[in-house]
Amino acid sequence: MAADTRVERVSETDTPGSSIAHFTLATRDVDATSRFFQATLFWKPIARPNNIGIPAAWLRIAPNQELHLIEVLDFESSRFEREFGRHFAINYAHDQFPALRARLTDHGAELIPPERPTPFERFFFRDPNGYLFEIIAADHAPEA
Repeated sequence: MAADTRVERVSETDTPGSSIAHFTLATRDVDATSRFFQATLFWKPIARPNNIGIPAAWLRIAPNQELHLIEVLDFESSRFEREFGRHFAINYAHDQFPALRARLTDHGAELIPPERPTPFERFFFRDPNGYLFEIIAADHAPEA
């Protein structure tokens, strides 16, 4: 029997109460990584219990969205950190792209152009840990 390959369009109201609460990134230096995201994307540090036995930090990305950083001394980024691989997509105010690009490069990020065109502006950056992030112009129409 063939797999069902139909794609159904959904809206936010179709999601039955689920959302991403946080994502966790390993890093060799929690403090440096925290400072990077605070200085570039303006994510704010928040207090959380440090009951995991290793250095860690929490940052607020947006209401009810958080980043958990954990220190893993032998951490290495994946070779799959790329546009057609693992990456993190962040909506960002389009008029703030030039200032964001400048902050990112000032803090050691590598700017990377997209591999494919889209009807909205976006770009990628590799953070000092090797993770790949996509910055997408906020308020763009979804691709059809």
